[in-house]
Amino acid sequence: MTGSLALLADAGHMFSDLAGLLIAFAATVVAARPATDRQTFGYRRAEVFGALLNGLILVGVAISVTVGALTRLLGADGGEVRAAPMLVVAAIGLVANLAALLLLRPAASTSINMRGAYLEVLGDTLGSVAVIVAAAVILFTGFEQADAIASLLIAGMIAPRAFVLLRDVVRVFSESVPVDTDVAEIRRHLLATSGVVAVHDVHVWAITSGAHVFSAHVVVEASVLSGGGSGALLDALSSCLAEHFDVDHSTFQLEPAGHAEHEDNPHL
Repeated sequence: MTGSLALLADAGHMFSDLAGLLIAFAATVVAARPATDRQTFGYRRAEVFGALLNGLILVGVAISVTVGALTRLLGADGGEVRAAPMLVVAAIGLVANLAALLLLRPAASTSINMRGAYLEVLGDTLGSVAVIVAAAVILFTGFEQADAIASLLIAGMIAPRAFVLLRDVVRVFSESVPVDTDVAEIRRHLLATSGVVAVHDVHVWAITSGAHVFSAHVVVEASVLSGGGSGALLDALSSCLAEHFDVDHSTFQLEPAGHAEHEDNPHL
């Protein structure tokens, strides 16, 4: 209706946000299902699959917008841009995006899935601002190339957010140590616990954002095993990880000195 590629890009991005929010909602519902004998950690990783799909949608939108904008800037006739209706629609979109940001912000800090949805809407908000500026430039100067330039700016805002979201997804799927977790610091805390001699075979990964899992082999003093202190030590180790490192699930193998020499493929 307006002939604006920037407005079309912003609308396409908002459509992808709608799909992303539906995916996020479905993933959150699935993630709430309890664990089973086949899904022993439950379905919380459904959030990560939702974030992956959101990231791929963002990549697709960024590429299509970039191609369209470059085509216009390189001389292809994109038709007349009607700046007045373009400005009105972009202003309505800005109001809608600001309302969505207020609704999503509280959950964005605790869920990778909801953070993805929040970042998408944040990009939409900035995109609406870019369209409003482009419409004003065209309206007052007649410089219609501002529309294609605004489209490139929108694509430029989408691409980094898609990269960050997909990077977080890859970290979870590759079972890398969560970015805010220091394994050396965890080991120091465990070694400071009374009765602990050494710690090895340490593994830290995440089922989804905020759900960290930890396992380790802990060499303990002989008196701990012979004196019935294993239970108290396990409580102390688990409490340490939960309080200081926000570890959702921890598993420890308590063993006497020298046991590691008989283990297959040991590591630090």
